[in-house]
Amino acid sequence: MKIGEEGKIYDDINITPMLDVAYVLLLIFIIMTTATVQGITVNLPKASSTPALAKPKTKAISITKDGTIYLDTYPVSIEELETRLGQYKAATPDLPVVVKADGAVEYQKVVSVLDVVTRLEISQLGLVTQKLVK
Repeated sequence: MKIGEEGKIYDDINITPMLDVAYVLLLIFIIMTTATVQGITVNLPKASSTPALAKPKTKAISITKDGTIYLDTYPVSIEELETRLGQYKAATPDLPVVVKADGAVEYQKVVSVLDVVTRLEISQLGLVTQKLVK
């Protein structure tokens, strides 16, 4: 207990510094969690210009160097890709899709994915590339 200037006894605890520490720890946790969830890493091919295709509902199809296909961040087969994209297309008729494939991936994998997108009549399609540095 502490006696104040006027002789009053203070028996409460100041928790402000403890709350400051808790908020800082919460902020660090949020930043570190979102920094680690970035998707699948692929080595993108180069292009002379890169259009902005970012939309909130956009579905991303990634093809890694070893040929693994991912829908957003989940590995899928071609059949699963067609099923899931069909479900998304049914829910959102103007579903935008972007395809990002590693530059060293087998070309047939990219063509297979584009065939699935064509069969599902997805008209908003983008191919992700890196901007060519001159």
